[in-house]
Amino acid sequence: MTETKDKLQTKPSDPKTWSTLNLGPTHPATHGIFQNVLKMDGETVMHAESTVGYIHRAFEKIAEHRPYNQITPLTDRMNYCSSPINNLGWHMTVEKLIKADIPKRVQYMRVIIMELSRITDHLVCNSVIGVDTGAMTVFLYVFQYREKIYEIFEEICGARLTTNIGRIGGFERNWSPKVWKKIDEVLELLPKGLLEFEELLTRNRIFIDRCSGCGPISAEKALAYSFTGPNLRAAGVDYDVRVAQPYSSYEEFDFKIPVGTTGDTYDRFMVREQEMWESISIIRQALEKVKKEPADIFHGKVPEFYLPDKEAVYNNMEALIYHFKIVMGEMDVPVGEVYHSVEGGNGELGFYLVSDGGRNPYRLHFRRPCFIYYQAYPEMIKGGLLSDAILTMSSMNVIAGELDA
Repeated sequence: MTETKDKLQTKPSDPKTWSTLNLGPTHPATHGIFQNVLKMDGETVMHAESTVGYIHRAFEKIAEHRPYNQITPLTDRMNYCSSPINNLGWHMTVEKLIKADIPKRVQYMRVIIMELSRITDHLVCNSVIGVDTGAMTVFLYVFQYREKIYEIFEEICGARLTTNIGRIGGFERNWSPKVWKKIDEVLELLPKGLLEFEELLTRNRIFIDRCSGCGPISAEKALAYSFTGPNLRAAGVDYDVRVAQPYSSYEEFDFKIPVGTTGDTYDRFMVREQEMWESISIIRQALEKVKKEPADIFHGKVPEFYLPDKEAVYNNMEALIYHFKIVMGEMDVPVGEVYHSVEGGNGELGFYLVSDGGRNPYRLHFRRPCFIYYQAYPEMIKGGLLSDAILTMSSMNVIAGELDA
C-alpha cells in the first residue's frame, strides 16, 4: 500500500485535466463545517486549499466583554470532545493572574478530570479512524465507556458534554461518594474495553494497510508548522506540556510519553491508544494522592471568585455582599499579562490573557491546537487518494469548534 501511494505521488499529470472537488463545508466526512477545495486527477489529490470561517463565533471578543467567571462556558464550545480540559485550563490561567494558592487535593482532582477527558477525546478520535476505514463496530463499542465517563462528569457538575466544570479556585462542591465509586468502576471496566478495541484494529491487516503511509508528516515539518500534542508525538517529537511545563502537580506523576516514527495515520492512532493507558495510570496515582489529603478541601481561598455557602449568605452580610458581587461580575482583578497552557486532547491549549485591572479581560487569545496544525493538512494529503484525505483528517482529530472558535 505504501509503494502504491508513493507511485501516486510521483505520477505525471497535466493540470488542464484536473477536476475541482469541494470537500465540505457540509460533507459528513469532514466531521465539521469547514471546506477543502481539491484539485483532482482522477482519485488522486494534486492540490488542496483549506477554508475556515463557516462557524466562527468570535469567542475571544465575546470573552473580552464578560466577567472572568462567565468565560468558562465559552471554552466548553471549543474542543467539546474534552471540554473539562478547556474549563480547567482557563481557571488555571486566571489563578496565575491573581496568584491564587490552590490546595494539593484540588490539583489532584483536576488531574483526574483532565485525564478522564483525554480518554474520552482519544476514544472518539480513534474510533472515528475505524469508521473511516470501514469498521463501524468499534465506534459503537467504545462509546459505552465514553458514556461511563460522562456519567462521572454529570454527577460532579450536572452536565455531560459542555460541562462548565469547576470554578476559579477549585470545584463548586465536594465530590460525592458516588463520584469516587463511578471512577473506580471506569478504571475496572476500561482496560478490558481498550484491549478488545486494540485486538479489533491494531493487528487487522485491512486497517494497517489503510493507515500505514497515509498522511505522513516528518518531525521537521511538524515542528515548522508548530504541531503539538499526539500529532507531533506521532512524528517522533516527545513534547508534552505536562512534562515540559508542569501544572496541577503533574511533576509528581510517573508516566511515559508515547512517540511514533513516521507521523502517519497509524502512528497517530497508536500514540493516542498508548496515551489512554498512561492516563489510566495517572488517574490511579492521583486517587492514591487524594487519599492523603484532607477530605473536606475542594477549593482554594479565593473569596473574590468562589461563592460562599448559602448558610453564610443568609446570615452574614459580608458573605451576602461577596455573593452579589460574584454573580453580577463586579470583581476586579490585578493588572497583568499571563500565558498558561495545558496539554489538551489535541495538543497545547493556551490562554494569553491581558488585564488592565477591570472586571473583564482587556485582551484574550486562545491558542487552539486544531487551528495551528490544520494549516499542514493540504500538504499532508497532496499526492494521496481522496479516501486517504478523509482518513488523514480523522487521524489529525480536527474539531470544528476549536478550529474555528
